Amino acid sequence: MSRTLKNKNKGLAHIIAHNNPKSPITEQYRLIRNNINFSSVDKKIRSIVVTSPEPSEGKTTTAANLSIVLSQQGKKVILVEGDLRKPSVHHMFNASNLDGITTVLTKEINLDMAIIETQVPNLDILTSGPIPPNPSELLDSIAMEKVMDELNDRYEYVVFDTPPTLSVIDSQVLANKCDGVVLVVASGKTQRDQLVKAKDLLDKAKSHLLGVVVNGVKVKKSGYYGDYS
Repeated sequence: MSRTLKNKNKGLAHIIAHNNPKSPITEQYRLIRNNINFSSVDKKIRSIVVTSPEPSEGKTTTAANLSIVLSQQGKKVILVEGDLRKPSVHHMFNASNLDGITTVLTKEINLDMAIIETQVPNLDILTSGPIPPNPSELLDSIAMEKVMDELNDRYEYVVFDTPPTLSVIDSQVLANKCDGVVLVVASGKTQRDQLVKAKDLLDKAKSHLLGVVVNGVKVKKSGYYGDYS
């Protein structure tokens, strides 16, 4: 039995797909979702890694909003905190991070006890739990593979928010185990060579790059929203 958030009514500032489903930004997240669905023609895309070349490029916001628009199709979705070094998914949903994937992997609690039911219909989250001394080893463990298999059995989509690709190997470890990768970059911030290096690392991990989301693109009368290519 999963946990529920203590305060489901507390505002979720960065989760525009839930707060404002009719906004142009939300429509762009739906475009990303639709492109992922079209990518599933030959191979079903169910487990998705969201990463970026460097920090502060909007990957967690993208992962959260992508998870929401996937759940808005009536699909059962879980957003998993794959960044065991600097977790932020629990902040996005105002959730506790006392337990999470690390306490599941170390067998302190079972998976049911760690999963949190959010205020978004059809969407659960699995936070990181306490920050471990060996994140890469935990993510590349047999125990993690078993957790991923169980999540794939329970949910139609499993979305992993992971660390920046150029910072640590963690995102490559998970990318190798998932069906596809969404790479998030920031307009005016991400350098072309950083993007190329990140793509090369993901290619070496034998991952399937689904596309690139560009955050911070200025658009007339609409502030900004992501672009998928």
